[in-house]
Amino acid sequence: MEDDLNGTIHPACLQEPPLAMDVIKQMDAFGFCLYIMLTFMSCVSLVLYLEQCVFIYKHLPYPKKTTIIWVNGAAPVIATMSCFGMWIPKAVMFTDMTSNCYFAVVVYKVLVLLIEELGGTDKFLERFSGKTVRISTGPCCCCCPCLPRVPMTRRLLFWLKLGALQYAILKTVLSVVSVVLWTNGNFDLSDLEITSTAIWINPFIGVLTIISLWPVAIVFMNSNSYLRSLKIVPKYAMYQLVLVLSQLQTSIINILALDGTIACSPPFSSQARGSLLSQQMMIMEMFIITLVCRFLYRRVYDELPSEVDDNDVNVEVALKLPLEEHDV
Repeated sequence: MEDDLNGTIHPACLQEPPLAMDVIKQMDAFGFCLYIMLTFMSCVSLVLYLEQCVFIYKHLPYPKKTTIIWVNGAAPVIATMSCFGMWIPKAVMFTDMTSNCYFAVVVYKVLVLLIEELGGTDKFLERFSGKTVRISTGPCCCCCPCLPRVPMTRRLLFWLKLGALQYAILKTVLSVVSVVLWTNGNFDLSDLEITSTAIWINPFIGVLTIISLWPVAIVFMNSNSYLRSLKIVPKYAMYQLVLVLSQLQTSIINILALDGTIACSPPFSSQARGSLLSQQMMIMEMFIITLVCRFLYRRVYDELPSEVDDNDVNVEVALKLPLEEHDV
């Protein structure tokens, strides 16, 4: 009975990801056109990003320009690495590691960008001097509205930065360790045994991710009202979208592949085909996000007015309203 069952399974469904040349040899006309189109999209994303880097470097001051360059590179880098993973299935472990490590740094850079948009650390603290900030935000404490507001101090800002920075450091270290273990055959996503290294490393990385996203959300929720003129809300939305697509979407597809929901298609096993679908979807999604980010970031704008100037403007508006009502 077992021999009959094994005989119905294609041998390629039980093998490792195929070589790039094997994929090209078995590719039909539609598959070839699809690969060419996705490769073109990833190349366009990379070219647009490089052109935007030149523009930002020439027109924006330091250190804001380096931070914006880092944040803008999330979508093009992921698209480029996904293109390599699409053409070379055996290199997916390395391409995913590169994308994940880069995005881990981007999480920290988004926090730095929010502070830089308010004028830097000193002006940020000056603007929130004597005020309290809300910490009941996602992904850790969105369901805890009873948490008290806390004063924004230099020490609190340091811990917020450290909370985001730890992910950039530890994620990179754990990714390198995972690749080293994978080359030795000790890291396998399909191995769900308690003794598997993947079953311990991946949940720990998930906890680090949640911890790093919380400080960024705290700073954004308390500063977005000051930065609406700089289109900070759609910028933050693009960062969140990259996070969901590169982390959550990929994890869901991998789980479906391990469960066998994504069928095997020689020369790809279920897991390799799931990874291929994830890479192809990522290229299209990151291409669109690159275009949107180009529209949001490729501009020169003046610095935000100080809080005193904001209060003067509010007073002037308040004085004009009664006069206008009297004239009417």
